[in-house]
Amino acid sequence: MTMHNRCNRRSWYRVMAIAAVLLPLTSYFLPLFSQGVQKGKASFYARSFTGRTTASGERLHSDSLTCAHRTYPFGTKLKVYNPANGRSVIVRVTDRGPFVRGRIIDLSWRAAKELDIISKGVAVVTVQKYSTIIVPYLPEDEIEIPDLELETNEGAEGMIPFWQDMKKDLQESRQVQE
Repeated sequence: MTMHNRCNRRSWYRVMAIAAVLLPLTSYFLPLFSQGVQKGKASFYARSFTGRTTASGERLHSDSLTCAHRTYPFGTKLKVYNPANGRSVIVRVTDRGPFVRGRIIDLSWRAAKELDIISKGVAVVTVQKYSTIIVPYLPEDEIEIPDLELETNEGAEGMIPFWQDMKKDLQESRQVQE
């Protein structure tokens, strides 16, 4: 075997090793960067799953508005919209899944009830990240600020500093001495 073939083999092995490391990472992180509106099937947890521990470590409760998503970080709020009836709900990611082909989100029983998909079992929904950030804006109308009249109450007891009383006493004692 020549030296040239060895170098080509080494570089080929290096490329394959790098690809083996990076390929799973890109399949995990690429959806995070390209997440916009996702459309697909949604299912829900049965009520019998109440009390089980989710991937985030929280306990699942059937009356909570939570969900399982494959890529969004735990704690992310998602808006799930059912175009069949126009209903939407905001849920928080607490679990990983669904692990069934074609499904994009698993909802808690309460979230599925809010979307009216309990009787169907599976429904087509759209999912997008929910943001509570309000962008500040300048109002078009001018805001009138009321005029405030500020007065002082010089005669009230307890409002006069103690050193002014001492000053008055000192002046009075000087006048008496003269």
